[in-house]
Amino acid sequence: MKILVINAGSSSLKYQLIDMDNEQMVCKGNCERIGDAGSFIGHKTADGREMKKEVVMPDHTAAFLQVKEALLDGEVGVISDLSEVSAIGHRIVQGGALFSESVLVDEKVIKGIESLIPLAPLHNKGHVQAIRGCYQVFGDSVPEVVVFDTAFHSTMPPKAYMYAVPYEYYEKYQVRRYGFHGTSHRYVSGEMAAKLGRDIKDLKLITCHIGNGSSITAVDGGKVIDTTMGLTPLDGFMMGTRSGSLDPSVVTFIAEKEGITPGEMSELLNKKSGLLGISGVSSDDRDVSKAEEEGNERAHLAHEMLYYQIAKFIGSFYVALGGCDGIVFTAGLGENQPQLREEVCGYLKALGVKIDSDKNLASKGKTGEISAEDSSIPVWVIATNEELVIARDTKALVEGK
Repeated sequence: MKILVINAGSSSLKYQLIDMDNEQMVCKGNCERIGDAGSFIGHKTADGREMKKEVVMPDHTAAFLQVKEALLDGEVGVISDLSEVSAIGHRIVQGGALFSESVLVDEKVIKGIESLIPLAPLHNKGHVQAIRGCYQVFGDSVPEVVVFDTAFHSTMPPKAYMYAVPYEYYEKYQVRRYGFHGTSHRYVSGEMAAKLGRDIKDLKLITCHIGNGSSITAVDGGKVIDTTMGLTPLDGFMMGTRSGSLDPSVVTFIAEKEGITPGEMSELLNKKSGLLGISGVSSDDRDVSKAEEEGNERAHLAHEMLYYQIAKFIGSFYVALGGCDGIVFTAGLGENQPQLREEVCGYLKALGVKIDSDKNLASKGKTGEISAEDSSIPVWVIATNEELVIARDTKALVEGK
């Protein structure tokens, strides 16, 4: 069985074809700048064949036509007939309180995703466009499944997901903590249990998805009890361009002083803050690290703030869990930045955490244990694989329907 995994944004469409017989990627690619001039598709196969071309893609339907052509292409294609694609799995960012698990797509499900657009305007709108575009290109004979980033976090208790604002806003607008990166947290928590050789139901884990967007999750017995991202992905700790949590009065103070609108403030907090805002260099940690090495004090400060904030959340989740059996680092920075892992874990000495520097360096960009033998808590780097989770859920639902 081959499953096409789709991750669509408002102007992009990433895809990956996975052979579920061996759970290996067959090909992957992306369509960028959909709806704009200069749109293009990039496509790469597992055996190294590549293609990139500029092509007009006014909407997601046009993008799916390009994906279809790439899959069947005489030079870079990986299938001989579209019937080889057994099902399609979509990543959906916001499932709200409507969706606590992955589901097969029908019109009711699409309407539900549409109803949540106010909670994730750019993401969910793009997801709906992709689902409908996919249907137009592949037809109704290929089943589609939606897998929600928020679903894994649906086990949080009210004391963790409610905000201390008037309750009427929860009732009227569903203002609450939802959490994101759930597919990644689900994958690495399961992998961590396997690495420890224990049933996840017996474990208390803290999973750290650290990238340009970042979140940390407390997982007790395979169930999420708390997470750092909130109503939107802006909450939590500082990220590439996001501010993370701050005193709400900072928002009103700056808005009044600068005379800016709510939309402009959202832009400032989501796209001009974080590593970029503090360092003044870049949102890319590689650029910030280079600047820090060259003596840039603001780049150094940005890193100090990031490491400290991550450690604070890990410490608070240790208390919330009542202990911890394992800590996981994953995603772009979590997997590839040994300095971040060492600095963060340096703050966790009070919990008995000890890092083996050699193992930490050796685990750059790959799965491996980085804690010392006498560390009270095992610490691992685990490469995430959200696409595989989506493919597994898709396969299970399609075969069980």
